[in-house]
Amino acid sequence: MAIFLQQITEALGGLLHGDANQQITGLASLKQATSFDISFVSNIKYEQELADSKAACVIVSPHLASLAEKRGSYIVTDQPYVYFALLTQFWKQQHSPKNAGSIHHSAVVDGTAVIHKTAVIGALCVVEANARIGANTVLKSRVTVSEGCVVGGNCILHSGVVIGADGFGFAPKKSEHGLTWVKIEQLGAVTLGNDIEIGANTCVDRGALHDTVIEDGVKLDNLIQIGHNVRIGKHAIIAAATAVAGSTEIGAYCMIGGCVSIAGHLSIAPHTEISGASVVTHSIHKAGTYTGLFPLDDNASWAKNAAALKQLSSLRDRLRLIEKNKQ
Repeated sequence: MAIFLQQITEALGGLLHGDANQQITGLASLKQATSFDISFVSNIKYEQELADSKAACVIVSPHLASLAEKRGSYIVTDQPYVYFALLTQFWKQQHSPKNAGSIHHSAVVDGTAVIHKTAVIGALCVVEANARIGANTVLKSRVTVSEGCVVGGNCILHSGVVIGADGFGFAPKKSEHGLTWVKIEQLGAVTLGNDIEIGANTCVDRGALHDTVIEDGVKLDNLIQIGHNVRIGKHAIIAAATAVAGSTEIGAYCMIGGCVSIAGHLSIAPHTEISGASVVTHSIHKAGTYTGLFPLDDNASWAKNAAALKQLSSLRDRLRLIEKNKQ
């Protein structure tokens, strides 16, 4: 189904230069766009791609307007990437109207669970006793919401998400043959706020005594592990394969890259950015960008550097002694 440019600007704003009656049949990248597609560009480094693009219309920032004008219709907005994101939502709404609330016939929902009438529960989902699902929330296939957990409104939980698995809690018990482990029952739950999206096969553990809490607007990628009693502040975003150990607090608006390991019982300041593959072993009290990883190298060089790294402590002591003797 085609959409007119005028419909787009009426819905999303922006200043249109060009034919308001131009029909758009798809969204595409600058390189792949046809004469019936709309695309976007926000960085000057794509100037040549903009000039070469066959797109019917491009979404640009004010500083790229003069370049866009040379090639055809364009929409000017302060944040082209955000505008394009909103356009994808508008496009989906037009082509795939939102379904009314529904529960798939294969889902298993406990009789004590409370599910808002506008929520969508997908195939093979499990919603356990006293769980609550908010308005317009969508659980894709095979999502599990365990007993007592709360999922707010306008959330999307993708396939395989588990909310409320037991946290990893065991007390060491001495025996004549060594330590054994006594399970600590996880008596808390998980509370998710509103407007949260959680990627496929991510697990959020229930709290030991108090709830694990994820605040409004948080976005979690696929294959993330959130330990028990973690708290994630509003609008934080975490990329795939990151693991957060128990009782750590991540501040609002943090941005955490993929494959990051965060130890337990830490505090990370709001607005902190952590580079992918970093290992966080201590609290971060001041917002900034942090990186903690060993640079990639060929194996022989890496082994030499790793061996030298082990000697840093003794080298430091020797240097201190030399400096002391010079005084």
